[in-house]
Amino acid sequence: MIIDCHGHYTTAPKALETWRNAQIAGIRNPAASPRVSELKISDDELRESIESNQLKLMRQRGSDLTIFSPRASFMAHHIGDFAVSSTWAAICNELCFRVSQLFPDHFVPAAMLPQSPGVDPKTCIPELMKCVEQYGNVGINLNPDPSGGHWSSPPLTDRHWYPIYEKMVEYGIPAMIHVSTSCNACFHTTGAHYINADTTAVMQLIQGDLFRDFPTLKFIIPHGGGAAPYHWGRYRGLAQELGKPLLRDHLLHNVFFDTCVYHQPGIDLLTRVIPVDNVLFASEMIGAVRGVDPETGFNYDDTRRYIEAANLTPAQRQQIYEGNARRVFPRLDRALKARGK
Repeated sequence: MIIDCHGHYTTAPKALETWRNAQIAGIRNPAASPRVSELKISDDELRESIESNQLKLMRQRGSDLTIFSPRASFMAHHIGDFAVSSTWAAICNELCFRVSQLFPDHFVPAAMLPQSPGVDPKTCIPELMKCVEQYGNVGINLNPDPSGGHWSSPPLTDRHWYPIYEKMVEYGIPAMIHVSTSCNACFHTTGAHYINADTTAVMQLIQGDLFRDFPTLKFIIPHGGGAAPYHWGRYRGLAQELGKPLLRDHLLHNVFFDTCVYHQPGIDLLTRVIPVDNVLFASEMIGAVRGVDPETGFNYDDTRRYIEAANLTPAQRQQIYEGNARRVFPRLDRALKARGK
């Protein structure tokens, strides 16, 4: 199988965005806030939004299964309070679950959390539990910066985050460390804030000793790990100066990187620097980079082409395409085995 560990519902029917805009407008005028029951999206609308977009491209590009979560830029945890985030997360998670029910052979859900700046992360636990126990979610997206570019939360190694980690370990689910929209004009959302956050997460994990407390905790750092693989020597050196173990021991039993890197040299570097056992196939389609690369004539986010062209053995490609995902997402592995896959 070819398992894409990083997909978002970026093509949801327009009614979802319309409802969200009304919810945001209602923050100033609660009497005008829309009711959840007012959002009407039929199964046929969901099918159309998937069949003509993600599923069409999956078939064209040869991937089999996508771990599917709500649109990252729509999470926007900095908007409103916890009640706003909680309602919004529940709606978005339910839609991804419905997609997984309509296309069970091609999509499995992962959850966004109802995070809110300054609010205790333990408030996210009920939604997390619902998504795992009722929806069959195999992972979560964890936003290390709910403030939207102002970084007001403690580092990921702080005990502030432990309630979520405890549940992750209990359920055996990983978290993709994924920020949302930037409301800081200094940071373009997908070109700067996303990559900054990936890099920041790696450095926070180097500085701390989180995995002493949670030896089985697993994180995926998306977008190829931000700048970390490109500057791996810097991070090895910094870890050494901080008195930390070698990165292969300090991080790589618990931290993994995806292949949302949109050119061949980037994938070549990623697979040379980071051990193949720590690389998971992903495309994030249909996402931030949707155009055609004029140098190749293919879409930037057609990441399978880069893996096929990389200097990898067939066994290494199988690890990136499937084996590592099954190991990092044990609930996915069990679900696939239950289907005879």
